[in-house]
Amino acid sequence: MAGDVLDEDTRAALADFYRDLHEHPELSLQEHRTAGKAAEALTAAGFATTEGVGGTGVVGVLANGEGPVVMLRADFDALPVEEKTGLPYASTVRATDADGREVPVMHACGHDMHATCLAGAAAYLARTADHWSGTLLVVFQPAEELARGAADMVADGLFTRFPKPDIVLGQHVAPLPAGFVGHASGPVMAASDTAAVVIHGRGGHGSRPEAGIDPVLIAASTVVRLQGIVAREVPPAEAAVVTVGRLQAGTKDNIIPDTAELGINVRSYDAKVRDRVRAAIERIVNAESEAGAASRPPETTWTHSAPLLVSDPDATAVTVAAFKEHFGEQRLLPMPLVAASEDVGVFGEAAGVPTVFWFWGGLDQATAIAAFQSGDVDALPGNHSPHFAPEIEPTLTTGVEALVVAARLWLAERV
Repeated sequence: MAGDVLDEDTRAALADFYRDLHEHPELSLQEHRTAGKAAEALTAAGFATTEGVGGTGVVGVLANGEGPVVMLRADFDALPVEEKTGLPYASTVRATDADGREVPVMHACGHDMHATCLAGAAAYLARTADHWSGTLLVVFQPAEELARGAADMVADGLFTRFPKPDIVLGQHVAPLPAGFVGHASGPVMAASDTAAVVIHGRGGHGSRPEAGIDPVLIAASTVVRLQGIVAREVPPAEAAVVTVGRLQAGTKDNIIPDTAELGINVRSYDAKVRDRVRAAIERIVNAESEAGAASRPPETTWTHSAPLLVSDPDATAVTVAAFKEHFGEQRLLPMPLVAASEDVGVFGEAAGVPTVFWFWGGLDQATAIAAFQSGDVDALPGNHSPHFAPEIEPTLTTGVEALVVAARLWLAERV
């Protein structure tokens, strides 16, 4: 593959595409404008394009003779985060979420960069179709942040309405030095499970707590007790994370509310550990409600889950070798297990084919390298931070090239 995947004009056009997506983020399941932009890009590149797959998903197919079907995937939803980057193209968008609340919206996880790189890679591969044979299946996926977009697209016939892939390829921009590619084999990202808990008390005046049942106190005890699960119930050789990311109760300081709500998230790498942690959460929630004399049993609803993301060892080894040849070994970084989660693995599992997944850096090289060398990595703005926004270059070019290199590896060559 030639080294000039993106010429100056194409790079500038993609940078504009990225800035537009970044400035106009959309929440999960609301990505209508973003989907339209992705569809326009695929259609312009010559793909047979279908919108509305699994909600707002976009699928492009480019059949180019005999050969494998290679799937390239990017997600494109944003988060309810208020942007604090100070960039001239920073988001000021506000939207109404699924619960009817007005929230700020930001591409705090880099999905705008994912979508831009996929659009750029798809266009390049279409322009160079005389060098490969097979079928490209390009998937722009919604609702990754809810861990449901991949499953929704599969349920909507992704692999029956469109060619079934022989391999699934995906990537994620990360708080690594821009221009570097991070790789791992086998388990790469954790399984994720989210629970919504409602604790029931009995409301009353804050001056007469004895006349009510305080769900806030029960919730507080529950939060503290939940933190003992990993410390005391998960074997030291295993890994898990339990986070209470939401605790909501009451409307005024001198009113005991009727209910308190918790939002609990679990990350795990092993099915037995996952089951143990989920069971422990339910046990603790129920026990603390009983200990606090709750007016009725709590309600625990497991709202959404993402499976353990496994990058197929054999396919990953071949792909990383191609990255070494293209980028040079000095630009490759071995990655530890990542506690964050991704639902891209749903595609490979549903199709019964290997998934290969990698990371690439988006932060200023000098700043990121200095932080890694000093051990101060936590000071870097990471995914979901209101300060996270990848450097446009060399992030954009690296992301496009990684997708192109991986796709060309698995497609048949034309001599």
